[in-house]
Amino acid sequence: MAATAQRYARFAEFEARGSSDVYEQWTAAISADPEVLELIDALPEAKRQPNLVLAAARSRGAAAGPYAQFRSFLQEHWEDIRTVILRRSTQTNEPRRCAVLLPLFAEIARTEGRPLALIEVGASAGLCLYPDRYGYRYDDGDLLNDPGRADLVLDCTTTGNPPLPRSCPEIIHRTGVDLSPLDPADPEDLAWLDALIWPGMEDRRTLLKAAAETAGCSPARIVKGDLNAEIAGLIEAAPPEAAVVVFHTAVLAYVPKPDREIFRDTVSSYVDIPARPVHWISNEGSGALPGPAEPEHGTEPGLFVLHHNGRAVARTGAHGQSLHWL
Repeated sequence: MAATAQRYARFAEFEARGSSDVYEQWTAAISADPEVLELIDALPEAKRQPNLVLAAARSRGAAAGPYAQFRSFLQEHWEDIRTVILRRSTQTNEPRRCAVLLPLFAEIARTEGRPLALIEVGASAGLCLYPDRYGYRYDDGDLLNDPGRADLVLDCTTTGNPPLPRSCPEIIHRTGVDLSPLDPADPEDLAWLDALIWPGMEDRRTLLKAAAETAGCSPARIVKGDLNAEIAGLIEAAPPEAAVVVFHTAVLAYVPKPDREIFRDTVSSYVDIPARPVHWISNEGSGALPGPAEPEHGTEPGLFVLHHNGRAVARTGAHGQSLHWL
């Protein structure tokens, strides 16, 4: 119980604080609530994540409000909530993260002189596989790649002079892998993604609906399976004329460390083959990527580290709202 209490206290302090007042209050209170901690501790270890537990409760009707109200709802509906927790997983599919990935996508296409084949690991509903369908506005500058609708424009603040693109690269292949792929056109799957959005983040909810509508018109192929079992086959199946980009955002924290190391070694082996351009982009929480040392500066809590082929190049906002180039 002590480990779970610490997990929820850390979530309140380092993840929810400054992002969602409701989640900060709830998780801080849970960390000091033996009865609720006992319920959570009865779950399998991998299912005790704050994001998953809170989203499951929200999906069953828990309203954003005082902790006492949430606690009563949780206890009254626990068996129903527990069923959702065991069936679902954390799959926050944040399209805004494309804003921090786009500079690397564009730079790879430019230096390789080829169109891109995108392969997303932990793709969820695949909403990050369509960077060319969003518009971008960096630092209140000019709109890049106007999508024709305001709810598909991604805003991002930057520091450190990142290599901002002038246009989106050509993408000729999109695929991904996920243990439980979601269908952006399925109302139940979309409702689950909506439940994963924290209270107070209505702009993310609006973007999710718009991005899912766009993706649902021509969804990318997402393979159901384990990342290590599928990644090599997905790379091999990519068009030979394309530069392959394997990428993932906020995925490795949910993967056991030994499996992360296998994944790193597998993808690195393709990156090191000169005859075929394969690039690896990782956008993960600090410490999630095994091997490379983290940058010493820009270590504010809650920021992710953006790596290109194992080298840290930026710190990013967890939902793609900021890009701090190193």
